Amino acid sequence: MSVDTDAVLDWFADAARDLPWRRPECTPWGVLVSEIMLQQTPVARVEPIWHEWLTRWPKPSALAAAAQGKVLRAWGKLGYPRRALRLHAAAEAIATEHGDVVPSDVDTLLALPGIGAYTARAVAAFGYGKRCPVVDTNVRRVVARAVHGAGDAGPASNTRDMSDVDALLPAADEPAARLSAALMELGALVCTARNPRCVDCPIVADCAWQRAGRPEYSGPAKPVQRFAGTDRQVRGLLLDVLRGTAEPVPKARLDTAWSDAGQRDKCLDSLLVDGLVEQTADGRFALPGEHA
Repeated sequence: MSVDTDAVLDWFADAARDLPWRRPECTPWGVLVSEIMLQQTPVARVEPIWHEWLTRWPKPSALAAAAQGKVLRAWGKLGYPRRALRLHAAAEAIATEHGDVVPSDVDTLLALPGIGAYTARAVAAFGYGKRCPVVDTNVRRVVARAVHGAGDAGPASNTRDMSDVDALLPAADEPAARLSAALMELGALVCTARNPRCVDCPIVADCAWQRAGRPEYSGPAKPVQRFAGTDRQVRGLLLDVLRGTAEPVPKARLDTAWSDAGQRDKCLDSLLVDGLVEQTADGRFALPGEHA
């Protein structure tokens, strides 16, 4: 069973969201910033912060020159703040090793600090229009249903997933890159995990999942991620305290952020280890790089 890729591209031309990192004027640097920000974070939360970052740091060297604390402040509440430091490290490498130009080659992108396989392929495809499979959760779900007739993609398999998507891509770079974006958008807007809008799907007539009677997913149950009371929440609350002041704060100020002293201190220690917080010479705490 194959996918009518022309139908998917036609649908994308009409239905694609107007996202700033998809516009022709967006640089590969803008694409890289968007891809890091969009990891585990919805588009609606990313878009305003992305605009702020690209206005403030329009090229890698501008971000590289900023103190890490300033970068963490600008990251705000996008979550998973280590991504901000990874992006800062990548910007330093691009500025010093690549003439302030984001590399276009997947292997070179992979050599940058903090850049994984998905991000490298996404930048090559969406930043440079290259033909390379870009596989995220949405794409895997579309392929699982339309090609394999399964209710969901199940556990990831890099070899299988890349092969499945590569088989769908046109030979030429530009339409291949566009199809990668279209498959992603189809999974995000129509072929959703819950309540898919099959009536709006451009390939519903040939969908293997439809032909099989839309079987339910029968694989292992996916873990439900909670947030309230987790170390992730406590770390975020501690960072909120530091982002809310221009000066280092004493430990007693951080102690007000969370009532469980054991969990709070464990989370503070982990922030120090991760380089997201630093301790000043007088024993106070601050975001990194702002107070020597």
